[in-house]
Amino acid sequence: MNWYIDVLKKYAVFKGRARRKEYWIFIVFNMFFSLVLSQADQMLGYYDAKMGIGTLGMVYAAAVFLPTLAVTVRRLHDTYRSGWWALLGIVPFGVIALLILQAFEGTKGGNRFGPDPKGNDSANGNSNGSPKDDTFAG
Repeated sequence: MNWYIDVLKKYAVFKGRARRKEYWIFIVFNMFFSLVLSQADQMLGYYDAKMGIGTLGMVYAAAVFLPTLAVTVRRLHDTYRSGWWALLGIVPFGVIALLILQAFEGTKGGNRFGPDPKGNDSANGNSNGSPKDDTFAG
């Protein structure tokens, strides 16, 4: 649960990197809460079949939109990709491709987006910790 809360605390932090664990735990909790709220919407009569979502689900989705986008961008940074890759989610089947990209292991050591979230910055012997970009200025 702490991983979920930590992402919410970084509500709109798009800089830096996020570990796989941080991203996936947040996504799993989001799916769980969405499912519970969907059931609550149906039981309370708030579910709108035309829209495919209920009032509680809509409020929750709006509340976690920015944190979800922010952790997605930070996760992409960890895999040495620009946050603009998150736009893949708006094209058909793009969400699937984006989820696959999120499953890759992050860059070991620092990269141009920041230090390794696992704390392995000195593991590669590079003075700035970057295996791919020597312009990282820490």
